[in-house]
This record gives sequence, C-alpha cells and structure tokens, in this order.
Amino acid sequence: MIDTPDRHPALQPRLLGSMDLANRLAVAPMTRISATPEGVPTELMADYYAEFAAGGFGLLITEGIYPDAAYSQGYLDQPGLVTQEHIAGWRAVTDRVHAEGAHIVAQLMHAGALSQGNPHRAETLAPSAVQPRGTMMAAYGGSGPWPLPRETTGDDIAEVIEGFAAAARNAADAGFDGVEVHAANGYLLDQFVTEYTNLRTDQYGGSTVNRIRLTAEVVERIAAEAPEGFTVGVRVSQTKVNDVVYRWSGGAEDVVVIAEALAKAGAHYIHVASEGRSWFETAQLADGSTVTGLAREVSGLPVIANGGMHDRDQAARVLAEGHADFLAIGHVALANPDLPRRLAAGDELAEFDPAMLRPSVTIESSIRWRQAG
Repeated sequence: MIDTPDRHPALQPRLLGSMDLANRLAVAPMTRISATPEGVPTELMADYYAEFAAGGFGLLITEGIYPDAAYSQGYLDQPGLVTQEHIAGWRAVTDRVHAEGAHIVAQLMHAGALSQGNPHRAETLAPSAVQPRGTMMAAYGGSGPWPLPRETTGDDIAEVIEGFAAAARNAADAGFDGVEVHAANGYLLDQFVTEYTNLRTDQYGGSTVNRIRLTAEVVERIAAEAPEGFTVGVRVSQTKVNDVVYRWSGGAEDVVVIAEALAKAGAHYIHVASEGRSWFETAQLADGSTVTGLAREVSGLPVIANGGMHDRDQAARVLAEGHADFLAIGHVALANPDLPRRLAAGDELAEFDPAMLRPSVTIESSIRWRQAG
C-alpha cells in the first residue's frame, strides 16, 4: 500500500553523514558545461542550483567538477575546484543554496580517458592504454572516436590522489557540506574498476580488491583530511556514458568487495548510478538481490539509488523494501525543480522533454526551452 502524497516516505527527514536533510530526495549530478572557459561558476549556475533548493530538495549533488589543472577536465566550460576564482564562484552557489535551506555536496570528477575537452593537456590518462568504446559525445562538444590514452604511472596515481584531496579542501573552503567522489559512469576511477579498461598487473589491477583500490585511497585521503562535519560520499556504477550494457562480471561478489572497501576507507554514503536507465534494469542481481540493497547491507552505510525515482510507487517501494535510503533524480528534476513540493501536494509531474538539452546540455538550453514553452 503506497502512502498518501503528504506521507510519502521520500518526504521524511533523514541524516546523511553530518547533513540533517529535510527529505530523502536529492538532485542527481548533471553536467551542464555552463561555467566560464576558465571553469569559474557563474551567476546563472547559482540561480540553477538555488531553484532546486527553493523547490524543496533536501540535497543537491553538483555536476562533475574537475579537481586538478592536469588531466582531469572532461569538457570545455566544465567547472573546476582548483583556483581561488573557482572557490569564490562556488561560494556564491553554496550561499544561495544554504539560504533556501538545502544542503549541497561537490561531485569531484576526473574524466581520465573520457576527456574530450581539456585545455590543460593534449593527451588523456587511463589505467591502461585502451581506447574507450564508442565515440565522443556531441552534446558535450565532442565528435569522433576517443583518443588512445596514456597508461598512468605511479607518479600519475599519486598526483590524481593529491588532486582529489586538494579539491576536497577547496570544496570545504567554498562552503560545500561535503564531496562526492565520482567513481562511476566510465570516468577515471571507474576505468580502474572496469576489467576491460584496466589491464594492469600491479596493485591497482587484476582482482576486484585491487581495481577498487584507487577509489578507496582517494576516499581515505579525503576523509582523513576533512574538517569535522564534512560528508564524504562516493558514486559507483556498472553502466557508463559510453557503455550502457556493461555489468560487473563478479555480480554480487563484486558488490560486496566494492562496498566493504568504500566503507573501510571512510565513506559516509554510497551513491549507485543507473546512467539514465531504470533502477530495476541496472540494479537487479542474479540471486534476486539488488546492487543498492546489497551495498547497503554489507557496508552499513546509507545508499542513494538512481534511475526512475520520480515514479511515486517505485520510490516508495525502493525505500520500504530497504533497497536504498535516499533517491537521486536527474532529468525529471530539470522539468520539475519543485518536485518535492509537487510530491507532497500530490500534484502531477511535468514530463521531461529532451529538447531541454538541445543543442547542448547547457543551462542556457533549458532556459530557451522554457521561454519557448
């Protein structure tokens, strides 16, 4: 029996890390490539995030933010957390969000081999010199096949870890309530986890324990240096922006290894992404359990589920059956920045129109769509 709208379980307040959230609804990270060419957040970005906060979302997870001025940037006009100008730009965003009563965490993303717009380096970096599947994404300004990346050295790995740690420190200075380490969707940390992109024979390759090691070391470093009350999450996924059919070959065993490693490293939550697909499609395991539910069970950590969580019945089921603790909503939140308020009132949701992201995935595209409507 699904609760009446004003009693929907997603509207219950919950603690996530040190964040006392008004409800269990989060805005999923959605890269909008709307920063300045130097990666500085703009006033338009502050308006964009503040609208979700005013609409009642308890938590906002930012778009992917590049953490260093070397190999991490994935897209032109992607925001960074490297310079003092970046920090000041993000401070304007976090101040607006907090003024509306919401919390916000910075998603730190190293693109690795899936970089298609990096003014800092001409070459790309990956666990192994394996060309990514598919082609670069036109909506983010790319075209043609991905370049062949260079295999990371031990020094490169040390610099990657330091870059994440420095960006987390900058996030705290910018007023964020925490960070989410992006180890999903085919980017660098996920490339280490994925068998066919990681052919290494050292301590970072081979077994699942080894392939999750870099992500765990990043989380451990950030958690060790984080100020009191700073929340550290991590996002993982099986699917990728350039490979939506991939699944961990070890199934439930891989989920256990990954979740235990992240908990031991000091993560405060795990966010499982679905790459725009249904949670039912991407989360089911062969034994009948779900990735989210099993990760929650073995880690003892709160888990955020993603994939169709705007559906009232699915959202209630996922929470009631213990598959997850929080729900992240992506594209449908763009059409319904006030989704929590609509859910509480029992109002219908506006349908997401893909035209909101054309000709590119910028905030400006969404504004033009609204004005045309």
